Amino acid sequence: MINYPSSKLPDIGSSIFTVMSSLAAEHKAINLSQGFPDFNCPEPLIQLVSKYMQAGFNQYAPMTGMPQLRHKISLKTDKMYGYCPNPETEVTVTSGATEALNAAITAVVKPGDEVVLLEPCYDSYAPVIRLCGGSPIYVPLALPNFSVDWDHVKRRISSRTRMIIINTPHNPTGAVMSKHDMDTLANLIEGTDILVLSDEVYEHMVFDGQQHYSVLQHPQLRERSFVVSSFGKTYHITGWKIGYAVAPAQLTSELRKMHQFITFSSPTPLQLAIADFMEEEKHYLELPNFYQAKRDLFAAQLKNTRFEFIPSAGTYFQLVKYDSITQEFDQDFAKRLTTETGVAAIPVSAFYHDKTDNKYLRFCFAKSEETLQAAGEKLAKV
Repeated sequence: MINYPSSKLPDIGSSIFTVMSSLAAEHKAINLSQGFPDFNCPEPLIQLVSKYMQAGFNQYAPMTGMPQLRHKISLKTDKMYGYCPNPETEVTVTSGATEALNAAITAVVKPGDEVVLLEPCYDSYAPVIRLCGGSPIYVPLALPNFSVDWDHVKRRISSRTRMIIINTPHNPTGAVMSKHDMDTLANLIEGTDILVLSDEVYEHMVFDGQQHYSVLQHPQLRERSFVVSSFGKTYHITGWKIGYAVAPAQLTSELRKMHQFITFSSPTPLQLAIADFMEEEKHYLELPNFYQAKRDLFAAQLKNTRFEFIPSAGTYFQLVKYDSITQEFDQDFAKRLTTETGVAAIPVSAFYHDKTDNKYLRFCFAKSEETLQAAGEKLAKV
């Protein structure tokens, strides 16, 4: 009999996104759980992929990413944030933002290191930290607006702190960090060797006239940060899994050492198509209005329900509070909502390491008007 090795992540099974999407499919429910659009990407982007495939660009891309795409990323970063990273030494194309996050963490976190996480948080951070032999140090965001309590963060920093991970706009809450937040973070880690990993994949989804403030705009933070972005979110192509990381040359060099042994490179024709399509600046510049219209439509639908909510400030997610409806554990209520009402959501406890249950669900509004209206009608019956 084989003695199989013990699991390196014994407490982790199928993600809540897999569970809820499968349950939605089984019960033919409207799936507002997993964060992906139910509409297609721009048609010219598809045509560009076909063009490059037919032209023979079907072999390995350079490990660092196609030069054309890295150059366009550099120009766009300069246009949006006033900083032009060197495309040769500071920009790396990755197989999705999750791979970039993995490579950044793996590049610098060693056994015994601590990494500060702000909860609720995206579920890929902590497992990678643990696989590196590091320890996640959790700091809860402050209710009801899920703001950062920087005094609490300060208390959790130690001589072992290697990194602080931030996410703005924030998944799952939709909260957006301000320039004051960035200044406070910079002051907090000044004089230390603490690094920052800034997950900014929803950078073009900030609403009501607010601005996305990137770490790349802050010189003191920029020199010690990995910044991760996602073409999947920006161009409605989550299935293409193309993202990128911007970091100082020394940090980029270490990230690339990890990247080359995780995926090595990402699909060549997809990279070339995106590089060409980035000329259409109108697409990402108008994305805030595009998604705010969807948020407002969904919010109007929710006003006819018993759910309580504050309109999301960013991302394409909306949190709702349901404690006036039931005191059920959020995972139980989310499953019942899927099977009985026909709308799937993500329970926010899944984003906490200890399954903290504040009676919130997360809905994705990156959907067609018809989908959002149909979901609203069902939710009004709860």
